[in-house]
Amino acid sequence: MSGMQWLEITVAAPMEAAEAIAEVLSRYAPHGVALDYGPVPTDEADWERPLLPRDTLTILAYLPLTEGWEEARQRIEEGLWHLSQILPFPPPRFQVIAEEEWAEAWKAHYDVLRVGPFVIRPTWREAELQPGELLIELDPGMAFGTGTHPTTRLCLLALAEWLQAGERILDLGTGSGILAIAAARRGASRVWALDIDPVAVRVARENVQRNGVADRVAVAQGSLEEALGRGEQFDGILVNILAPVIQRFCEQGMSALLRPGGWVIVSGFLCGEQEASVREAMEAAGLQVCGRWMEADWVALGARP
Repeated sequence: MSGMQWLEITVAAPMEAAEAIAEVLSRYAPHGVALDYGPVPTDEADWERPLLPRDTLTILAYLPLTEGWEEARQRIEEGLWHLSQILPFPPPRFQVIAEEEWAEAWKAHYDVLRVGPFVIRPTWREAELQPGELLIELDPGMAFGTGTHPTTRLCLLALAEWLQAGERILDLGTGSGILAIAAARRGASRVWALDIDPVAVRVARENVQRNGVADRVAVAQGSLEEALGRGEQFDGILVNILAPVIQRFCEQGMSALLRPGGWVIVSGFLCGEQEASVREAMEAAGLQVCGRWMEADWVALGARP
């Protein structure tokens, strides 16, 4: 067994801060981050402010103790401190663990996940499919989207309900590629998956290959601008990002990419002000919201022209 050691970083945070925290951690954690929706530590001796489990989650990342790790830890602490000034959350916990502990700790956070007809399985887990279930093999990595976040699950449920076999789909901000793969599994004839992050593009391509859907899913670096420049229209558009980005996409003409009778599914925001701002932007773009899915405080909206 290798003598490598790892720095385990644990952050308990309100749900609305989760993606921002995960983005900071993923810059330095080669295996991405894990999101745990179980009870969080509430020991006041260790945490500045205990938070209720119902409105928090635990975010974990593992940093290899190789050359330069001290600087990486410092940057993580600085980045999280700045975030905590906007959305208060306790400081991170750091713990050094051995290689064998890391392997088990990391894998413990990922099990087989069933969302609607989709079964998401890490490669080290076994899963027996029931009739009608669709398998997605996905290991945690350096791109967002393994099914553990409510917004991903909401998009999967909405996709299963709205997508019709043979449709052409655009996935904006594909991350790990999970929604693009799910669309292909559900019967999409063609999926164009875009992301501005080159790491996400690489990871999504690997996942597309692993799931055997490369004949129907094309992954490229880019965003809405590249999609508009192509002059192609789609039956469905998936956007699981953040409220301000969705608003900007609406303002920049995302609805022009829809064929008559097409649909848009968006998520990545909370109910309340964020949902209201997204609804307003979609309606201003000529899209009528006619579908809503919710888990905890997270929301996905479906709209048609």
